[in-house]
Amino acid sequence: MVYDNIRLEKQGAIATLTIDRPKALNALNTQTFLEMESALRSLGTDTRVLIVTGGGEKAFVAGADIAEMATIGSERAREFAALGQRVMGMLEHLGCPTIAAVNGFALGGGCELALACDLIYASEKAKLGVPEVTLGVIPGFGGTQRLTRLVGKMRAKELVFTGSHVTAAQAKEYGLVLDVLPPEKLMEHCLAVAGKLLKNGPLALAQAKRVIEFGADQDLRTANELESQGFGVLFGTEDQREGMKAFLEKRPAAFSGK
Repeated sequence: MVYDNIRLEKQGAIATLTIDRPKALNALNTQTFLEMESALRSLGTDTRVLIVTGGGEKAFVAGADIAEMATIGSERAREFAALGQRVMGMLEHLGCPTIAAVNGFALGGGCELALACDLIYASEKAKLGVPEVTLGVIPGFGGTQRLTRLVGKMRAKELVFTGSHVTAAQAKEYGLVLDVLPPEKLMEHCLAVAGKLLKNGPLALAQAKRVIEFGADQDLRTANELESQGFGVLFGTEDQREGMKAFLEKRPAAFSGK
């Protein structure tokens, strides 16, 4: 399907979703969210890893589209936030690992988009932040909550309260990104990580993602029960039998996702 504001490309089992509104620094508006939702729904089980990035050289996503938001009222704002949170939730709970390749400004909604991904890698030129309070509002697409869970309550408050932008190096120090790469190496690195993930059982990766995401909000006893359930379910799969047989036969496993 052809979209106006995004591109969805597939290279084997790796899909790349690019927010492509370079004149607006890839800002997120209603149409972009709806196109992202359609693209995410279109991904089948043949997609084993999704990389999310921004078009052009300046921005991953510079934020939500202020031109669209400036004149809306409270009810429309709640609807826009609900749409954004729905799309971020779809990304967060997608049945395969997701990688954010933060190639430039990731501010406001852009930072929230990265936070909804499983792994975040950044270019040396990237700047990250949640500056919504400088506009008289707060993050609306899950940023206050995912950021707190990732970097801790006090650091999240500092970032949200000040609205400051941080460099990629600072973001790594805070635990907001995993690694910082030269701009020309960023996608190469993300593709290399995706390649490593492709060697592993897709059903196992999906279960690992599920128990980590859902377990993080539970007490330890409940989270461990989720883990044991996921562990047990995988023993009814062809992938488990193939993985252990391959190990014993000292050969690479050929996982089928069944």
